[in-house]
Amino acid sequence: MRLQPLVISKFTLTNSLGAGAAATLGALGDKRSGLVPCEFESARLDTFIGPVRGLDQVSLPEHLRAYECRLNRLAQLALEQDGFAAAVAEARERYGAQRIGVFLGTSTSGILETEGAFRARDGGCGRLPTGYRYGQTQNSFALADFVRRRLGLAGPSLVVSCACSSTAKVFGNAARMIAAGVCDAALVGGADTLCLTTLYGFRSLELTSREPCRPFDADRDGISIGEGAGFALLEKPRAEAAALRLLGIGESSDAHHMSTPHPEGAGARLAMERALASAGLNPADIDYINLHGTATRSNDAAEDKAVHELFGARTRCSSTKGATGHLLGAAGVTGALISALAVSHGLVPGSAHTRAVDPTLKSRYVLESEKVELRRVLANSFGFGGSNCSLVLGL
Repeated sequence: MRLQPLVISKFTLTNSLGAGAAATLGALGDKRSGLVPCEFESARLDTFIGPVRGLDQVSLPEHLRAYECRLNRLAQLALEQDGFAAAVAEARERYGAQRIGVFLGTSTSGILETEGAFRARDGGCGRLPTGYRYGQTQNSFALADFVRRRLGLAGPSLVVSCACSSTAKVFGNAARMIAAGVCDAALVGGADTLCLTTLYGFRSLELTSREPCRPFDADRDGISIGEGAGFALLEKPRAEAAALRLLGIGESSDAHHMSTPHPEGAGARLAMERALASAGLNPADIDYINLHGTATRSNDAAEDKAVHELFGARTRCSSTKGATGHLLGAAGVTGALISALAVSHGLVPGSAHTRAVDPTLKSRYVLESEKVELRRVLANSFGFGGSNCSLVLGL
C-alpha cells in the first residue's frame, strides 16, 4: 500500500556524540566516535559503551518528579534540544492537544531503576524500597506517559517494545493513525538507556566486542552498547515547498530465531522491498542506506546479502554504530534521524573504527564520510526475533 508522505517538520536526537542534532552531524562528518571503555555503574566489563554524559545533572519538571529515572532524564534532555519542545507547542496550538498522537519505542524502559530497587530491598522480607515507582519508571508505557505530560499532549499514545526495531516501527504506527483520521499529527521516537541487564546479558550471549565495534570489518567481533533518544514531529504536508518527508515504511517478521537473523536476510529484504513499494520507488531511486550494521558476524553478513541482492553494488551504505554504539530500542529512530541529517546536509557518514571491509561482503560500504547530494535514503532497523523495519526518507 502506498504511503501518503508525511512531513518531518522537526526532529532532535541525543546520544554519546552529544545533545542535539548538530553534535551528531559534526561527529559523523569528522568520523568521530563516542565509544569509551565500560565504567557504567558497578559494571567493569571488558567492552566499550556509548554513554550520554551529564544525565545525572538533568532535572525533571517539578510536577513530573514521580517519573525520576535515567530513561526519563534522557528523554527530558533530548526534548530540550533543537527547539523541539517549542515546535510541538506550536503544533499543539494548531491542531489541539487531543489531535497529536504520541508513539514511542523502548527496549529496557526504566529497568535501571528496578535494578537499583532490587539491590536496596529489605534484607529480611525482600520488600522493595517504598520510594520505588514501577508505574512511572520501568513500566513500558511510562516513557510515553512522561513525554505526553511534559509536552501537554492528550492524543492517542502507546509504546512499542520489540527490541532493536522498536523506534522505527512507531513511524508506521503514527502513519496509520494519521491516515485513519485518529490524529492530525504525531510525535514519534523513543529512548533507551544503559543498564546492567543489557550489558551483562549481551556479554553472556558473547555478542559484545572488547574493542569499539567495527561494522562490516573483516575482523568484527561484536557490538558496543550505547544509549540515546530521538524524537520527530510528523504532520500532513501543509504547503508545496520542499520539505523532509517520510516517504515509505516496510515491516516484516521472519521469526527465524530468537537472537540470530535469517542467514539469507529474508526478513530484511522483505522489509526493504515493502518500504520501496510503500514509497512507490525502485532500488535505483535510493541514494544512501543507513544500515542496521551491528558489527556481529551473522548480522552484518545477512544484511549485506539482502542489500546486495536488492540494490547491487551501486548504492552507498554504511553503519553509524561505530560512532554511537548500538542503542538497542533507540537504534531505529537514531538511524532514521541520522538519515534525515544525511539528506538535509548532503552527507554520507563514514564508518568509525572500521578498518578494512570484509572481502566476503558485496555491498558498496563507505568507510570515509562523503559530501554527496542525496534525495532519498533508506534506514534499516532489525531486531531480535526477526522484527524488521525499513524507512524511506527524502525530499
